[in-house]
Amino acid sequence: RGIRVGYTPDVLTDATAELSVALLLSACRRLPEAAEQVKSGGWTTWKPLWMCGYGLSDSTVGIIGLGRIGQAVARRLKPFGVRKFLYTGSGPKPESAAEFGAEFVPLTRLAEESDFVVVTCALTPATQGMCNKDFFGKMKKTSVFVNTSRGAVVNQEDLYDALANGQIAAAGLDVTTPEPLPTDHPLLSLKNCVILPHIGSATYATRNTMAVLAANNLLAGLRGEPMPHELKL
Repeated sequence: RGIRVGYTPDVLTDATAELSVALLLSACRRLPEAAEQVKSGGWTTWKPLWMCGYGLSDSTVGIIGLGRIGQAVARRLKPFGVRKFLYTGSGPKPESAAEFGAEFVPLTRLAEESDFVVVTCALTPATQGMCNKDFFGKMKKTSVFVNTSRGAVVNQEDLYDALANGQIAAAGLDVTTPEPLPTDHPLLSLKNCVILPHIGSATYATRNTMAVLAANNLLAGLRGEPMPHELKL
């Protein structure tokens, strides 16, 4: 219909990467569960293994989709003492991977060897439902799964089964299918699943930058000029 479309790229990389790391730490160190114990009176005397989780030091991190956000996540995780980075995607990215010494591997090997799996890929026909029963079945029982890409990359029923049956240790999701997730969804009943309301870009600075870009796109479009960021259909 000849309707021009503007968008706001490249402004949420850092905010989403920060949120990905926060979600990973929340899930692997059981922060929401621990905070609830303080509120409910579950915090009593010291116990050796109470509220124990999994640390990043000397771990292997697998990143599905080593694009801008995937690289920004790896850059933030590296100082935690991660021993090895693996990544998978549509093809190797040797220049991007060199900064982290990351190794390009098939999805199966990434699932088998990673202590933490972070999904930062685009949703495409190839990635839809990619994280499914077969994928979770190959992960370690001590592994933590984090998704800040799109909900449909994950088969949520299979993820629920993997978490409920101890197939994997924990998960952190900023994206779900549908959004908002119904309050009676089975995943919300699990202590080892941290779910956030798609707040990857929710910093004041990022949202302000998005708003300015959107306004400049709109003004350029109304004037019949090239938009700063226009979707070419």
